[in-house]
Amino acid sequence: MSRIKDWKLEGLNKEQLDIYNEIVNGPRGSVVGPIKIWLNNPKFAKHAQKVGKYIRYESNLPTRLSELAIITTGRCWSSEFEWGHHAPLAEEAGIHIDNINKISDAKRPLFEKLDEQVVFDFSVECNLLKSVSDEIYDEAIDLLGQSSVIDLVGTCGYYNLISMTINTFKISMEGNKWVLPKVYDLTGMLRNEKRI
Repeated sequence: MSRIKDWKLEGLNKEQLDIYNEIVNGPRGSVVGPIKIWLNNPKFAKHAQKVGKYIRYESNLPTRLSELAIITTGRCWSSEFEWGHHAPLAEEAGIHIDNINKISDAKRPLFEKLDEQVVFDFSVECNLLKSVSDEIYDEAIDLLGQSSVIDLVGTCGYYNLISMTINTFKISMEGNKWVLPKVYDLTGMLRNEKRI
């Protein structure tokens, strides 16, 4: 972490240590990346990590679709740490490697599964256009249902916060095997008729 000095476990105060223990004893199992940064502001960390816990482990979205939304958001933010952490999880959850590679190159994959196409298109518009067209919104509602669409928006929003933290504080991922190429034009991710 080049912008904020890394802390040592023995240097955490009680409030920080309580949050740290809650995280390491929960489904995440460790404190890494943006959460390490947030722990410098324990009040923020306490609340933000609870939102993240819901998004990652309790959402209405199946893991496959959640990880797809996460890597799409990470690509939109050119967040190497997020990509390196979640691209392998997306593949593990069932997203085809060819589609992951297209997303990595900021291109729009044509998914075989309709729910994956809808989640990808929704996530791209949400991130790049800062809104979602009626067409894609209606497709998402019809296919996923209202609660899952709310969780999809929450996933994109939370991973915007994650990616913003990663990029602002220059968090790198050591030994990352999932390289995210430098891409300056992300419009190739949008449906053709939706170009910026």
